[in-house]
Amino acid sequence: MSLGVLMAGTLGTQAQEQQGGTSLGTVNLTLDKAIEIALAENPTIRVADKDIELKKIADTEAWQSLLPTVDATLSLTDNLKVAEMVTGMGKFKMGVDGTLNAVGGVTMNLPLFAPAVYQNMKLTKEDILLAQEKARGSRLDLVNQVTKAYYAALLAQDSYSVMQKSYKTSEENFNVVNNKYQVGSVSEYDKISAEVQNRAMYSNVVSAQTGLNLAKLQLKVLMGITPEVDVAIDDSLSRYEGTLMLPQADYALEGNSSLRQIDQNMKLLERTRKLLKTNFMPTVAFQISGQYQSYANNNWNVFGYTYSNSATMSFAVNIPIFHASNWTKLKSNRVQIAQLEDTRLDTQRKLNMAAESYRQNMASTLAQVASNAEAVKQAEKAVLIAGKRYEVGRGTILELNQSETAQTQAELTYVQSIYDYLTNKADLDYTLGKETYLK
Repeated sequence: MSLGVLMAGTLGTQAQEQQGGTSLGTVNLTLDKAIEIALAENPTIRVADKDIELKKIADTEAWQSLLPTVDATLSLTDNLKVAEMVTGMGKFKMGVDGTLNAVGGVTMNLPLFAPAVYQNMKLTKEDILLAQEKARGSRLDLVNQVTKAYYAALLAQDSYSVMQKSYKTSEENFNVVNNKYQVGSVSEYDKISAEVQNRAMYSNVVSAQTGLNLAKLQLKVLMGITPEVDVAIDDSLSRYEGTLMLPQADYALEGNSSLRQIDQNMKLLERTRKLLKTNFMPTVAFQISGQYQSYANNNWNVFGYTYSNSATMSFAVNIPIFHASNWTKLKSNRVQIAQLEDTRLDTQRKLNMAAESYRQNMASTLAQVASNAEAVKQAEKAVLIAGKRYEVGRGTILELNQSETAQTQAELTYVQSIYDYLTNKADLDYTLGKETYLK
C-alpha cells in the first residue's frame, strides 16, 4: 500500500470523526452550554451546596438550645449495706441493709437568660453566609476552568485543522514533484525532500489529533460527564477575533470571592469576640422536677411498692467570677483579627497585580492578533508563489518546503494569540468575580 493511500485512509476516518460529528451519544457544545452542564453536573458544586445545608442544620441546632429540655430517670438500688451517720446524738443508719429503693422522676430545664446561645445563633447565620460565598467561589472557579478548557479544545481543534490543511498541501506538492520525477524533469533529491515533508506533516496531524482528544477529555471531566460521551464543538478561535477589546484599567475587586470570604471570616471573628465576652456574663435557668420514690422494700416486685411523690422548682443563676482562660481567648481573638486584616491587604495587592498582568497580556496579544492575521495572508501568498515557481522550474524544493512550514507556523501562531487573549480575559473575569454565567 502506498504512502498516499495509507494517509488518505487514516485522515479520512479522522475527518469523519471531526465533521460527521453526531454519533450516538454526542453532545454539541457551545461555551454557554458547556458551563451550564458543568454547573449542573460537576460534583464539586454539589459538595459546596451540601456544605450550605449542613450550616443551616447547625443554625437550627443553635436556636433549639433555647427550647426546654425534658429528661426522665429510673433507678432501682439494692442496699447491700447502707451508710451510717455518726452524730453527737449517736449513730443512725441511712436506710435498711438488704432492702431495695426505687426512684423515678422527670426534670424539665429551661434557659431564661443565655447570652452565649444568642450570640451563637448569630454566629451560625454568619457561617451560612460564608458557606454560600464559598459555594459562589466554587462556581466562579469552575466557570473559569471550563472556559479555559473550552478554549483549549478550540485551540486543539483549530491546530488540527491547520495540520490537516498543511498535510493536504504537502501531499499535493509531493504528487507534483513525484510526477515530475517519473518523467525525469526533477532530481531524486527533490522527490525525497517532498516525501520527507509530507511524512512530517502527517506526523504533525497525528499529534494534533491526540492533543484534541486530550483537550476534549479534560473538558468532559470538568463538565462532569463520562468519557464515553462524545462532544462536538462547532466553533473556532477565529470567530472571536472581532470581539477582542482592551478592558478598562480601573479594577473593582468587590466581586472577588477570596476577598469576600476574608471579609466574611472577619465578621465571624468579630461575632466570636462577642461570643467570648458572654463568658463574663451570668446565665439564668429555670428547673422543675417531679419524683416518685419508694424505700426499704424487701422484694423485687416494683409494682407492689408503696410510692410517695415530691416536686421541686428552682431558679439557678450562674455568675462567673474568675476564669483566666476567658481573657486568653479574647487576646487570641484580637490577634486573629489583626492577622486577617494583614492577609486581606496582602491578598488585595496581589489581586490588583494579577488583574494588571492579565490586562497587559491582553493588550500584547491584541497587537499580535492583527499582525499574525496579516502574516497568515502573506504566508498563503508565499506558498502559491513558491508552488508556481517550482512548477515552471524557477524555484527549488527547499523554497517550497520552507513556504509550507512558514504558512503552518503563521496559522498556528495566529490561533495561539487569540487563545492567549481569551484565557487572560477568563482569568481577569475570575479575578474580578464577574458572575456572567451564574444564575
